[in-house]
Amino acid sequence: MGTGKPQLLFVHGIGGLRDAAADRRRWLEALAKGARGAGLADMISALTQGWLADVTFADYSDLFNRRGAQGGTGGELDESDVPFLLGLLDSMLEELAEQFPPESSPVEARVVLDARFQLDAAVSGRQSQGAGEIGRRLVGVTTTVLRLPGLRRTAQWVNGWGLLSHLAQVGRYLDRRTKRAELGSAVRARVLDGLDPARPVVVVSHSLGTVVAYEALHTYEGDVPLWVTLGSPLALGAVVLDRLVPTPAHCPARIAAWLNFWDRDDIVVGRPHLANWILPSESGVKALTAPVDSRGLWTHTATKYLEHREVARPVIEALLS
Repeated sequence: MGTGKPQLLFVHGIGGLRDAAADRRRWLEALAKGARGAGLADMISALTQGWLADVTFADYSDLFNRRGAQGGTGGELDESDVPFLLGLLDSMLEELAEQFPPESSPVEARVVLDARFQLDAAVSGRQSQGAGEIGRRLVGVTTTVLRLPGLRRTAQWVNGWGLLSHLAQVGRYLDRRTKRAELGSAVRARVLDGLDPARPVVVVSHSLGTVVAYEALHTYEGDVPLWVTLGSPLALGAVVLDRLVPTPAHCPARIAAWLNFWDRDDIVVGRPHLANWILPSESGVKALTAPVDSRGLWTHTATKYLEHREVARPVIEALLS
């Protein structure tokens, strides 16, 4: 393993344009809160002041959100976005149906059933409709999902289009056709830019960032004592897992330990399947998966995960080792 001051790399997920400095501060503050809960309060100043590690927040949000950029924006979906979104929304509604059974959550179950009806209608009419009409139907699905009690209040999206357009970023990243493949390459380059392979790096990635980190770390030549994945969609079957490069999906070779955390209420993740469906590295390293409970419906934010002592402790310990 390399020597010298360790590096801590944060890799964000879906969303709009970011303020990297502000997000870096928020992620560190959340990690510090988790460290306090883990009984590591004496490490907080070292972490937040940069004495413990050189901290980088890898911001690639402009590649998806700048008008005319490779990832595309605008008010309608591209035809190529549709298959991915149909699969992803189907997986999300399956998760919600499990979370809100009719016998114990009748109001929520009716909302989920309504969204399922709309999604099935979009699928059945797909061949006779253009991308614009299907997009409007899918916005209807996400708008309905946002009616779930608590979700609109706690989520980062104010309407169905905002949620749908951000979910589409995952499919755009995974699209291997020429223009979209260029997007993926640019995102991975942004994540690895500035890292020093001679020094160890602890990687903390969230949501889409776990997909990006998976592919980027397969090409990285430095030592990674710990990779932490939060709210990861890596194990979402055909919509994500089967489209990863390299395939079959396996742990990157330079990873010494991989911890995957998922919240039981996080509708974007593939639940605990990640550890079972992604093969170990040649040295035998594979994901160790553990649940956390953030309480509240919308738990798919990096800071909620980082505030858990179960997440913060191994990150701090890896930086100290």
